Amino acid sequence: MSNFDETFDWVVVGSGAGSMSSGMLMRQAGKSVVILEKTEFFGGTTAKSGGVMWIPNNQFMDPGEDSDEKAITYLDAVVGDDSDAPGTSHEKRLAYIQAGPKMVDFLLRQGVALERGSKFWPDYYDNLPGGCETSRTVVAPPFNRKELGPWARKLRLGMLEMPVKLDDGMQFASMKHSWGIKLLFAKTAFKVVMGKLTGKMWTTAGACLQGRMLKAGLEKGVDVRLESPVKELIIEHGKAIGVVTVKDGKPWRIAANLGVLVNAGGFAHNQAMRDKYMPGTRSEWSVTPEGDTGDMHQEMERIGGVLAQMDEMVGFPGSLTPGWEKQYVFTGMQAVTAKPGAILVDQAGVRYMNESCSYELYCETMLKRGNANPSWAIMDASFMEEYALGGSVGIKKKPKDWFDSGYLKVADTIEELAGKIGADPAKLKASVNRWNDMMARGADEDFQRGVRYYDQYLGDPFHKPNPTLGPLSKGPFYAVEVIPGDVSTYGGVVTDINSRVVKVDGSVIEGLYSCGVSTASPMGRVYPGAGASVGPSMVFGWIAARHAAGLGNQAL
Repeated sequence: MSNFDETFDWVVVGSGAGSMSSGMLMRQAGKSVVILEKTEFFGGTTAKSGGVMWIPNNQFMDPGEDSDEKAITYLDAVVGDDSDAPGTSHEKRLAYIQAGPKMVDFLLRQGVALERGSKFWPDYYDNLPGGCETSRTVVAPPFNRKELGPWARKLRLGMLEMPVKLDDGMQFASMKHSWGIKLLFAKTAFKVVMGKLTGKMWTTAGACLQGRMLKAGLEKGVDVRLESPVKELIIEHGKAIGVVTVKDGKPWRIAANLGVLVNAGGFAHNQAMRDKYMPGTRSEWSVTPEGDTGDMHQEMERIGGVLAQMDEMVGFPGSLTPGWEKQYVFTGMQAVTAKPGAILVDQAGVRYMNESCSYELYCETMLKRGNANPSWAIMDASFMEEYALGGSVGIKKKPKDWFDSGYLKVADTIEELAGKIGADPAKLKASVNRWNDMMARGADEDFQRGVRYYDQYLGDPFHKPNPTLGPLSKGPFYAVEVIPGDVSTYGGVVTDINSRVVKVDGSVIEGLYSCGVSTASPMGRVYPGAGASVGPSMVFGWIAARHAAGLGNQAL
């Protein structure tokens, strides 16, 4: 140990959601903690995300609304036990369900403000046994960055830098139909103006969750270091005893008395790894931060960890509007194609999925089809006047360069539109005719769009009788490309029920823990609900710290 430059009880690699939940647990237990973040900003992928945690049976739900039994029934039904998904098991899912509410209770006691994400944010497969038709989501309320003092500018920017809850912000697109939403928008606008006048720096979604976690962690004595990439995990006699990081441009060896937690994100910005594990996807199509390069995946594999589920990602179907390279998050398309008057077709012009499925399944289906990368969103004039595309509602508000560049295709007939997107005119016409015939009968008989509550959540709540179903019949007709982007990769090292990294022979690497998307997801190859990455990261980071500290069932 004399070769080390510094010693902490708990060394955390990366600053995603699970890092601070584990760090605060260790501090509460009286242990020293350092978090090493490779980039210049705190927050990881979590900060750029919606910041939602999927926590069944959480304390913000109504009494009797949920239970551990209902939640495990759902997870077992949607995830199952797939031998090709060693990151999950019934026991591991049950551990998550049982620990989740306890982790949330712990954070509340640490002064981290949390609340229910919404009363209507259904599970993504709510029609399966145990599925929740209301909401199992937990979020943080909007946060004023100024509360961080000198750390305010060191918190990574979020997807929505406004004083509004994410779920409320998503309602603004329906503002013209509701005085209540108009009032909500007006209140938000007033808060924005007053915030600027009073020097506040509001943020919401993932950045507000990470901001609140950072504030609490710093107050509890967690040592957070930016621009501190970890180059090596130090293993001695089969046990992780520390890391090699960088300080002042030179190698710096830090010992870990109790263990090392790797929560360093995925490999979304490592094109070589993408080509190996998920061909057909592009690093530039990811909305993850620049540090998401898989360094720790490779390092954990080098020392004996087993990588699994590496061909999975948390899809983000998007569209590359002109100038998308400069946008913080490019245009999302899941909610677009789930609206009445829109469908998705492959390159031949054939409709092939329920456009209201989860974003993970949406992109997975695109990639597996073979001729659907990219696909095409087909919309009619009624859609274009009623709903947002790229942040604007109404064809007259669309930027001129959308047309000049050929990004937004427009034609008077479906056959003419087919020619502009390179599809088979007969097949595209047949897809649209089939859709319209089904709409006349009021049901998607091919892919059951609109049957689940989640489908309807993505639609237009003011469109009756079904929020996501409506004909595509009024010309002119429009089309834009849809690509299979992502909000993170979903594979990594296999871990046990206590978040310890597992070797090929099933034994563990003592002292080495991992959580978040550095691991093979405990949700297997499925995304069961909003927050199914952030939630497990925070819960299994917390579980890892409890195990490393030897707390057992001791309350903290």
